[in-house]
Amino acid sequence: MAALPARVLFGAAYYHEYTPAYDPELRPDERLKTDLDLMAEAHFTVIRVGESVWSTWEPENGRFDLDWLQPVLDGAHERGISVILGTPTYAAPPWLARQYPEIAAEYATGRRLGWGARQEIDFTHPAFRFHAERIIRKMVARYADHPAVIGWQVDNEPGLHLLHNRGVFERFVDHLRDKYGDVETLNREWGLVYWSHRLSTWADLWTPDGNEQPQYDVAWREFQARQVTEFIGWQADIVREYARPGHFVTTCISYTRQGVEDDEMSDRLDIASGNPYYDMQDGLLLPDPTPDAHEQKWKTTGVWSMYQTADWMFASRQAPFLVTETNAQSIGFAWDNRPGYDGQWRQAAWAHVARGARMIEYWQWQTLRFGAETYWGGVLPHSGRPGRTYAEIGRLGAEFETAGELVAGLEPDADITMVYSMPSKWLMQKYPPLATPDGEPDAAAYHRLFDPFYRGAFDAGRQVRIVHARQLHDPRGEREGMTPLEAVQRHPVLVAPALYVVDDTTLDWLEAYAHAGGHLVLGPRTAYADHEARARITPAPGRLADAAGVTYDEFSNLHQAVPVHPAPGSPLRLPDTATATQWVEGLTVTDAEVLAGYDHPHFGRWPAVTTRRHGAGRITCVGTAPGRDLARALAQWLAPTACSAWQDLPESVTATTGTSPAGRRVHIVHNWSWEPVRVSAPIDLSDVLDGTSVPAATPLNLGPWDVRVLVSATP
Repeated sequence: MAALPARVLFGAAYYHEYTPAYDPELRPDERLKTDLDLMAEAHFTVIRVGESVWSTWEPENGRFDLDWLQPVLDGAHERGISVILGTPTYAAPPWLARQYPEIAAEYATGRRLGWGARQEIDFTHPAFRFHAERIIRKMVARYADHPAVIGWQVDNEPGLHLLHNRGVFERFVDHLRDKYGDVETLNREWGLVYWSHRLSTWADLWTPDGNEQPQYDVAWREFQARQVTEFIGWQADIVREYARPGHFVTTCISYTRQGVEDDEMSDRLDIASGNPYYDMQDGLLLPDPTPDAHEQKWKTTGVWSMYQTADWMFASRQAPFLVTETNAQSIGFAWDNRPGYDGQWRQAAWAHVARGARMIEYWQWQTLRFGAETYWGGVLPHSGRPGRTYAEIGRLGAEFETAGELVAGLEPDADITMVYSMPSKWLMQKYPPLATPDGEPDAAAYHRLFDPFYRGAFDAGRQVRIVHARQLHDPRGEREGMTPLEAVQRHPVLVAPALYVVDDTTLDWLEAYAHAGGHLVLGPRTAYADHEARARITPAPGRLADAAGVTYDEFSNLHQAVPVHPAPGSPLRLPDTATATQWVEGLTVTDAEVLAGYDHPHFGRWPAVTTRRHGAGRITCVGTAPGRDLARALAQWLAPTACSAWQDLPESVTATTGTSPAGRRVHIVHNWSWEPVRVSAPIDLSDVLDGTSVPAATPLNLGPWDVRVLVSATP
């Protein structure tokens, strides 16, 4: 991939073009100098510019203004600040929408999105592509040779809408024709005999608006993600025609966008980038007060969920990543203002670096005085004067400067690896196996089954790697799949909850992984359906039933938690508070050891957790969504010895470990609370930020909302 600076990049999105509206009495050149000087004082090394203002780059059709950015790049370069330049294609100008009304995106067939926000366009339409390509080529050619530019961001948070425009639908039909060959094959594969949906010709295929066929829905969602991937890859290829050697090309991903398949899209880029937003203040408190049922959306609540998002970003390419946007002050909307407590900016940034971030970039530099994001706080407040946020961020910038290349591009440790499935998530968004408390379908069902395993590992002090299902064995893209034996060496514990939509090849690979020595954990709904989301004829867990030593045909929702107890002689140690939640699978043991069961007059006939030796490894089945205490106990049993040497930490303390590109072991220790704590160094360490030696058993003091960055004393 393209080269990146040796240290962690640090900065913010910067929109100098907004300056006249900030303060009409202030000369823009004076504001620019003030801003850049303040950035330099805060140890900024990077800014992102240009991606939001197509109408500034091209005020009218064919009339370009490309020079306005030159002073920004020149001033940044003079201060040693690098620049990431973004293409402005996510926010089309009004003249384009007026002259080409046919490019308006349709959220349902024939129903156009209204104008006035962003991403209201059908980005596949030829008219839009013509003008998008023209502005990309103009601006990239203009600035590709500027010495401040180190990389390019194409578009911005793609995949906001699913496009129902006629041209998109017709390409979908073409895609199906290419994949299945003829309508009879499609009829058979999708089961279209049901409800008289058999097609006689491709023209019979109905639009997705009223569709209730699961097989159609999975194919439609996959196709929509492919359109986004193609669009981002198309832009990246254009930019690369002009980019200098060493420049990188990326896009910033909002990971919950419905049109995004992050791993496939990131294959078209040089590095993955994401926009993790999180609740500050008590949203970062440990012990974690967040209820189990809290839904994580575009922003997260809870330290565990912030870490999960970071691990998701690493998973996109199984490599270090960039944070292109994150909290500066309050995030979101005018009615939700919760800027961080002192120290929380440091904590969050170091947590992301610990999980592989090579850049921390805030959105944005100055809080807007206008527009939909007037109360989305920047590094500077509305007044433009440095305040508490600036001071906190400046302190962090000095720390990154001190740490240097040691902490850039860490390979995070993992005690447990979790398998993520985009097709299963898409299917469960429309046909969820779980309900909300009021009995309605729960579109967050996939994460309701996936998240308890991650959160349990986090609560147990175990570190997690996320891997997309196709990354295990599918050689598409730049990455080659692993052999089962290679996976055992890299991922000794592999947890696969809610892997509902899964092909036979992947199941055979998972069985071979366990046989080669891995510990495979099957969670609820895993292996129930095939690659077309058809329920398998063989008893669940399908092709893994014999190896797992269990089958089931019956399952049930749970409307309240059910206590879980360990089986006699079980090695799984459970507290009295262990529970099963949301779901029960009626596991029938054919050749497995029962580890835990339900305390319930009906569900007690079935085990909650079983395990069986398989070859050199083991397969464990968890037939429920584990409550927090059960999930924590499971993680402790699955990984009895953690990668980290830090043990028996206070509840408010986490220790995250990883390896630098030079092979140094880095330890980042947090105190997520108001109460000062003291912990003991488990081995000989040195403090990265002040250079002091920390011999083993030395007490380490952590103040409120504090973080210590340490490195093993011996390389």
